[in-house]
This record gives sequence, structure tokens and C-alpha cells, in this order.
Amino acid sequence: MEKVTMADVAKAAGVSKSTVSQYLNKRFEYMGEKTKLKIEEAIEKLGYQPNFIARSLKQKRTSMVGIIVANITHYFSTEISRAIEDFCHKHDLHAIVCNADDDPEKEKKYIEMLRAKQVDGLIIFPTGQNNELYKSMVRQSYPVVFVDRRVENLEVFSVITDNTNSTYKALQHFIEKGHKNIAFVVQPLTVSTRIDRLAGYKKALTESGLEINPEFIIESNISEVKSKLEQLFSLEVKPTLLFAANDRVFMAVGEFLKEKGIKLGKELELIVFDNIPFSHLLEAPISFIIQPATEMGKKAAELLFEQINKENTPPEVFVFPSRMS
Repeated sequence: MEKVTMADVAKAAGVSKSTVSQYLNKRFEYMGEKTKLKIEEAIEKLGYQPNFIARSLKQKRTSMVGIIVANITHYFSTEISRAIEDFCHKHDLHAIVCNADDDPEKEKKYIEMLRAKQVDGLIIFPTGQNNELYKSMVRQSYPVVFVDRRVENLEVFSVITDNTNSTYKALQHFIEKGHKNIAFVVQPLTVSTRIDRLAGYKKALTESGLEINPEFIIESNISEVKSKLEQLFSLEVKPTLLFAANDRVFMAVGEFLKEKGIKLGKELELIVFDNIPFSHLLEAPISFIIQPATEMGKKAAELLFEQINKENTPPEVFVFPSRMS
């Protein structure tokens, strides 16, 4: 079958090739509704498919952006990615989502691959361990936005939540209720979110005059969380409140509590820092620190869009407050 060209569409619609080009690029300022309708009908009748490669070469843009998620299993990451994709859809951008799986080498490969495909910009949930690569993008003024995690000593647009303060405020509330033996469970302190939440925990205890007990702080890979909890709950003095630093930690904690028959609300209270789907359906009394994922995703997309369109504003860190529910 012979390929349908822009000239064929123009002939069928009774307009010039430049008018069809303006239609395809959504430049409708001087185009009447009848003209738009004729071109639309001709495209549909002929089955015309625009040559996006040729268009991207002409415009020096691909209308594609990359989203590199640190770990797609976090529901919070999925929510943010959805908000970014929604924004892209409204602005005729195509989003490619990649999962780095908390692996800096995988993240590096995705950054290099997406840039080789000439995507117009990147939104990255950084592993924090590819600093030279991050710096090179900033030096080149390549459009990039970091989400969820800070990277130190790097001037880059970032969208994060107030991890330290949200943790601090949540724990203050429970300390005021009388809790003194408070445990904190977190994955290895390799990224800013985990470091900042632990800082909030320590700040809340210190300012309330409570001792920070190293035995009550579990820093562990998910696979070892349950065995570390076993040690924690074998201590003579047991925690009355436990803080799970994200949703994956919460799942491991939940499994442990179920296996041991520890009743939430009676023997132990639980705070989880993360967005958990269907949390409102859980019967157990659990407090959640909810991050404004949709707003954060939209802001990240806006910041990237502005950079792609050469709106030269200095990099800034946007901090969104979280709330306890």
C-alpha cells in the first residue's frame, strides 16, 4: 500500500500543505472551524499517520519525556507517575516510564538510553549515587527535575515532601499521648527520604526529653526486617509505638505482627509514612502520613515543561507538606 502523504491530505481537504502542517502542530490561531473539520475528515478517510521522526528533526524536539522511578513497587511513585503522565497527555507529550529498582547502575543505563533517544527532558526519582551524571546534565542545561529525594550540592529543580517535619509532628502527637518507648524501622540510609525521616524521629524524642535507644532503631533491608523485629520484641522493654518509614517496611511489619499475634491498638500503635491504597478499609487502628502525590507530580511536570520551553528560571526546591490521617 502506498504511503499517504501530507500532500494527499491537503488535496483531499482542499487546502495547502502548510495549512495541514499548522493543523498537525495545533496552530489554530488563523484557522476556521470548517477548515479544521475538513482536514480532520481527510486524515480519517485517508488513514494518514504523521511522520513524527521528520517532525522532531524539524522542531528539534521529540515530544517525549522520560520518568525514571527509583522503585515502581512504591504506590507513592505510581501516583506521582500517573500525575506526570496526565499532565503530559494534556500537553501532547509522550511519557516513557522506567523502573531503576533502587539500582544506580540501572538508573545510569536508563538516563543514557533515554538521552540517546533524545527525549526532551527527564523526571528522576534519584538513587543519589550517580552524582557525576546528574552534574553533567545540569552543566549542559538539560531539562531535568528530581522528585521525592534530594541530592546534596546540586542546583537542580526538585519536588519533595517535608519528611523531617512530618515525622517530627506525628511523633510529637503520640508522645503527648504518653508514648515513651518508640521504635523506628527503615531501609538502609542511602537516600534523603530515609535519612530525613530518621532525623525527624530523633528530633521528636530529643525535644521531648526521651532517650534515643539504638536498640529501638532498625535499619535493614526488607528481607531482614522480620528477623530484626524478632530481636526488638524479645527485649525486656518493648516498644508501645512503632514507626514504619515507608510502605515496603509497613508490609514486612504487618506480616511480623500477624505472625506473632500482636494486636494493634492494644499492645502496639503504628505509624506509617507513605501512601497506602485502600488504607481507609483497614480495620486495624493505623496512622498514616500521606504525601500529596498528585500535586507533587503535577508540579514536577510543570517544571520540566517550563525548562523544555526555555523558560530560564533558577533551580529551586519545592517542598510540599504531608499530613497525618
